[in-house]
Amino acid sequence: MKQEIKHPDKPAGKESPYSAGLICDGWLYVSGQGPIDVSKGEIVGTTVEEQTRVTLGNVEKILKAAGCSFDDVVKCTCYISDIRDFDEFSRTYVEYFKGIRPARSTVESKLWGGIRVEIDAVARVPQKS
Repeated sequence: MKQEIKHPDKPAGKESPYSAGLICDGWLYVSGQGPIDVSKGEIVGTTVEEQTRVTLGNVEKILKAAGCSFDDVVKCTCYISDIRDFDEFSRTYVEYFKGIRPARSTVESKLWGGIRVEIDAVARVPQKS
């Protein structure tokens, strides 16, 4: 059984060809998020640092909507448009993950709309007591 998790800022009635998040068998799968103001559909930020912060903010909103936090994330796949931005990206990324950090892959990729960062994530949904 699958449960869709919607981005809380997405306007009602605006459909996507994918789910922002999906819970299945106790796992949350967060679709690739970018530096987008979801309510307006606009790219936010110009630097890798700014775009990483907005992107992880979008990931966090989906995590929270599913009852998760960054502590529950076990894997991230990160896409950056220029591998030379790897160090700047990583410095910002680690601010969001304290303690044991998730497994991670980071690759250079041509990204939609000229964005510089996209991140997807897998998290274990905490058991309710």
